[in-house]
Amino acid sequence: MAEGKKDDSALPALDRGEMFRYSRHILIPEVGIEGQKKLKKSRVLLVGAGGLGSPAALYLAAAGVGLIGLVDHDKVEESNLQRQIIHGEGDIGRLKTASAKDGILRINSGVLVVTFDVTLSSANAFDIFSRFDIIVDGSDNFPARYLINDACALLGKPDVYGAVYRFEGQATVFDAVKGGCLRCLFSSPPAPGTAPSCGEGGVFGVLPGIVGTIQAAEVIKLILNGEAPLINRLLAFDAWDMRFHEFALRKKADCPLCGEHPHIKELIDYEWFCGSHTEDARAGEDTVEEISPQELKNFLDHGSDMQVIDVRLPAELAISRLSFAVPITLHELYTRMDELDPQRDVVVVCKKGEKSVFAIQGLREAGYHGRLLSLKGGVNAWAAEIDPDMPVY
Repeated sequence: MAEGKKDDSALPALDRGEMFRYSRHILIPEVGIEGQKKLKKSRVLLVGAGGLGSPAALYLAAAGVGLIGLVDHDKVEESNLQRQIIHGEGDIGRLKTASAKDGILRINSGVLVVTFDVTLSSANAFDIFSRFDIIVDGSDNFPARYLINDACALLGKPDVYGAVYRFEGQATVFDAVKGGCLRCLFSSPPAPGTAPSCGEGGVFGVLPGIVGTIQAAEVIKLILNGEAPLINRLLAFDAWDMRFHEFALRKKADCPLCGEHPHIKELIDYEWFCGSHTEDARAGEDTVEEISPQELKNFLDHGSDMQVIDVRLPAELAISRLSFAVPITLHELYTRMDELDPQRDVVVVCKKGEKSVFAIQGLREAGYHGRLLSLKGGVNAWAAEIDPDMPVY
């Protein structure tokens, strides 16, 4: 079924209620009764029950997909509700998998839903993926995307990929059996700190709905063995300009995963591969020194001459700002390093304490020798511990 092919003789029957429920599908020649039976027998895994997973899950359930799996370890937050339409205000604080399961069953009680309340990892990906035929990538970070891609390629399963950022989205189907994979498109992930997340750069609320629905359409086409899936085709969408563009992809002969002489045979540590760990790998066993919000406040209250710089983007500063911090974005930091006094301690601030680590690593590599500290937990921790009236995001 990973390639859209099934033994039709083993397809489940449709009862009278299902014939009526899915009649608008059945009337389409490309679907018909046999196609609806294929949907009923299909097993689809959604990695992520957020912005992309929400519309994909709802439409796959409505279409009659028999078994839907959900992988997500997060809980619903109020900031999710701007785009993650499977969740509601009453779900805040619940596991996303539990909330999404309820949403699916409200649409179609005949769907079997299996949840995995875990962080997808190299240790569990094969076990989880092996139970399903098609994998939908609704993740929001590069380690997960490369992990999903590699696991799908090694298992011979299609990876229905989607990604969103601000007003721009993209979708494709990575199928290492029939075409290229993520590594053929991007041989390596972007350098740490160079690609802001949706939590930092924002995302247009309706955009994941559009891209996630495209992913659902591709899943259904794969199940039905439909013509012209997005294999070797990258569909890009700009919601602000309301334009679609298509780019041709190809399998690279030298791809280390799906090329002519692949050398990737097993899953790796994707946090390290994508450089998203929070320790300074280049400094051996040395770690970035942190300062807690309370410690920083105490130093400032007692007249400390610490230099505090905020490396967040201007749009982030518009939401919350520390009056004592000098705004210098991560990209400006290295060209403005001469503004820092190496004789004074420097505290680097970001949203949650992750970007500040990258900034400190970059400053060290650029030759800055003064003492550098990261505000532990970032401005969100400052708001939680010191200034509860400060907005968080």
